Amino acid sequence: MFNFICSSSLIAVYMFTNSQRQEERTGKYGTPRVKYLQELVNQFQNASAEETKEKIVANLANFAYDPFNFTFLRQLNVIELFLDCLTEPSEKLVEFGIGGICNACAGKDQSYPANAALVTQNDGIPLVIQCLSSPVRNTVNYALGALYYLCNASNKEEILKPEVIDAIKSYAAAGGVSTSFSNLAQAFLDQHVPQLN
Repeated sequence: MFNFICSSSLIAVYMFTNSQRQEERTGKYGTPRVKYLQELVNQFQNASAEETKEKIVANLANFAYDPFNFTFLRQLNVIELFLDCLTEPSEKLVEFGIGGICNACAGKDQSYPANAALVTQNDGIPLVIQCLSSPVRNTVNYALGALYYLCNASNKEEILKPEVIDAIKSYAAAGGVSTSFSNLAQAFLDQHVPQLN
């Protein structure tokens, strides 16, 4: 139903937007992107039905892959909204919330670190780590991808705890069960815990 860029390969084909492309797609009478995203956030805040909230968060998560949207997402506190979703009992809200975090952090150019910093500043690392124990495969995949990009010198101690490394090692060894778990987990270990190899 919803496709997130951050998935099993850590490699994605991006169709990034720029101001000119956005203007062409929107037309002179269309809704500007920031206004549209604001409407989604408002709808989420006013929604009472769980299914409605899930659809809105999934929609926001799909906007989180494109650096063109990052300033708007930060301005509208969407990264924080994704983090809030990780504390909800709905597995779908958790899945789409961590998918949004993964999309917003899954890159190395200058646009992504501000999103990753928001996750860290808002105590999001433990919430992302908690997603590693989800029964939902996509949630685990997105958590592995997010941790791959979130882990850096300033938060390595928080992420590279023995219990987290053990969980990631078990996913790396699970190639027969899930290739995506295995590949993402192994990429994480290769990048952040090279002494294990």
